[in-house]
Amino acid sequence: MSRAFRIISLSALSVALAACSGQKAPDMAQYGNAPELPKPHRGVMPDMTIAQPTAWGDQVPTVPKGYSVRAIATDLAIPRQTLVLPNGDILIAEGRGGSAKPLKPKDVIASKIKAKGNTQVKSGNRLTLLRDADGDGVYELKTVFADKLNAPYGLAMIGNAIYVANQDALVRFDYTEGDTKASAAPVKVTDLPSAINHHWTKSLAASADGSHLYVGIGSNSNVSERGMDVEVDRAVVWEIDAQTGAHRTYASGIRNPTALAVQPGTGTLYAVVNERDEIGPNLVPDYLTSVKEGGFYGWPYSYWGKHVDTRVMPQKPELVATALTPDYALGSHVAALGVSFSSPVMGSAFADGVFVGEHGSWNRNPPVGYKVVFVPFSNGKPSGEPVDFATGFRGEDGKTRGRPVGVTVDPKGALIVADDLANTVWRITPDAVPQAVPVAETPVPTGG
Repeated sequence: MSRAFRIISLSALSVALAACSGQKAPDMAQYGNAPELPKPHRGVMPDMTIAQPTAWGDQVPTVPKGYSVRAIATDLAIPRQTLVLPNGDILIAEGRGGSAKPLKPKDVIASKIKAKGNTQVKSGNRLTLLRDADGDGVYELKTVFADKLNAPYGLAMIGNAIYVANQDALVRFDYTEGDTKASAAPVKVTDLPSAINHHWTKSLAASADGSHLYVGIGSNSNVSERGMDVEVDRAVVWEIDAQTGAHRTYASGIRNPTALAVQPGTGTLYAVVNERDEIGPNLVPDYLTSVKEGGFYGWPYSYWGKHVDTRVMPQKPELVATALTPDYALGSHVAALGVSFSSPVMGSAFADGVFVGEHGSWNRNPPVGYKVVFVPFSNGKPSGEPVDFATGFRGEDGKTRGRPVGVTVDPKGALIVADDLANTVWRITPDAVPQAVPVAETPVPTGG
């Protein structure tokens, strides 16, 4: 890097840091099916209010009255998503990927500042297994189930096979109940798009009948600044044949589908999606939506349905005219990275809906996210305001103790939360565990 470039970079850094102490974003109603959307605003640098990591110490996340929380695994290597196996064991995908080079000096500055709010632990590139043999809520076994993976993220299970979405390929492990270590190297099901990998996470869910897997593949840019040639097979959800690996685009125009889940009973695919940046602190709302086969959700040409993004050239009004409006706004820049359908085992107040892990904003003042919320459902669809379920990850002192990623409802009556800043997995349980509601036996796979 030349001396002149370093001077420019330092100057840009000063501008960026100054932006961190700028005006606070106005409060707006940005939840539900009709969020308030302001006019876009573009600045030299986005507002940046970065997490200031600190240890939990004796503290734990705050959960509703009548619930308890405890750490069931610590000293992990960047836990992302979790999967509860049929025998109650928990698999944790650990790692960090991505290889996108910055395009402009501001990208260099922004990435360095953002990195200060993340863990400095080295990527695990592995699956860790937890086991609570006596069912007392203490997971006395923590062991590596498989290693030497490539930034594993999404997890799903069909029959006797565990599927893992690495950043470059979907792979499969054969599994026998009780295994604590993979019996063989993984088998590749299919390659996944991995060039550049601006958004590297590959989310994963199994179809209700177990015949297919859905993989969420994020875009290679914020809003097409690298050109559309590098966006082929990006910002999409693939449907993959579980046996052959044959795939097709199931839905498109989804900037970064960071977590997928299949709704019990209906088989409907849902996603949480991280939307675009740099047009203001209250644009664009991240969202939860059912994913319609063949649906186009706007990226990069429009957002929240047919709101045109004028930064994208050339425009495609004929495509924007087909853009679907998402089901439910979660708020701008909350960075939703996890989603899991609930059940009566989580208590009557949280029985019907989804839990969403919100990793937290980097480009908004005041910060948002940094918590787990519950989105209630009515008549099979999201309805009403989100309810805070686990908070305290970012404290009133401005310090950040954790950042939620994956959330998974354990059928035994617990919510499993991966925290990739503290490198911890939390278990949140109702103090009085409700009786599980009997259901008819169906070939519904676990995972998602």
